[in-house]
Formats: sequence, C-alpha cells, structure tokens
Amino acid sequence: MTITLIAAAAENNALGKDNKLLWHLPDDFKHFKAKTSHHTIIMGRKTFETFPKPLPNRKHIVITRQLDYVVPEGCVVVHALSEAFDLVKDEQEVFVIGGGEIYKQALPFAHKIELTRVHHTFDADAFFPEFNQDLWVLEKEEYHEKDEKHFYAFTILTYTKK
Repeated sequence: MTITLIAAAAENNALGKDNKLLWHLPDDFKHFKAKTSHHTIIMGRKTFETFPKPLPNRKHIVITRQLDYVVPEGCVVVHALSEAFDLVKDEQEVFVIGGGEIYKQALPFAHKIELTRVHHTFDADAFFPEFNQDLWVLEKEEYHEKDEKHFYAFTILTYTKK
C-alpha cells in the first residue's frame, strides 16, 4: 500500500485558519480531485467538518477522539491513525488529506507527498509539518502562474521517499 500525503501549504507551511482554507485555487482543487477520486481519503474530524458533504467517489475515514462521533453513511470513524491504516492495508494507494496534526502523525509512514506550495505566507493556526528533504526525491514540479482565477501562484510538487 502506498500512503500519500496530499496538501496545499503556503511558503510558511500554513494550511488554514479557523478550520478554513486561506486561498481558492481551482486548478489545485482539480489536481486534488484527480488524485483522490476512487481512493480512500483519511482525515481528522476538523478537516471532515469543513466539507459541506462527503466528497463524491471517495471512501472517507475520519479520525477523532470522540467516541460517539456520527458520520454520514459511507464514512467510517476510527480513533487512531493506526486503525485507519489497518482498514486500508489491502488498498493500492490511500491519501491522507489533513489536517496539520494528522499529517504530522502520518509523515513517518508516508511513501509519497503531493504538495501544492502556495507562493505566499499567511497567518494560520494549522501547518503542514516540516519534512527532511534529504529523505525525499522531488519527482515532478508543475508551476502555475497567478491569473484571474488564481490569486496566488503555486507549484505542485510530487515527492517520493528515498
């Protein structure tokens, strides 16, 4: 099984503030959808609660400490990252989609990182973890200029563990 962290983070690793994204980048959303569709996505409760409803064509695993947490049909609740990984051990690739604490816990187990680097810094309360670039190979880099639909320039980076 390949464990892939997929995130959009600013130059200062900012992910979000007050459970909200700090930018709107339609091409990054397309990238996220293309990568994660028809796969399992693993996330923390706060990340899950930012969605108006579960994302289509994906199995959702939500990690929470709340023992009585209720999710819509088709979503699964677990209470630890290890439980989530146990549920998906037979899958080819799964995606960890946040938030900051879940990324931090999952990083040592990750085989791949799909990181959209937003070329700006933001005030935030959730951050993507620092990772040792010496342990990773940058396989692909795709730069996107800022334009009428994208207020910030960004680069989609694909890393694989050495």
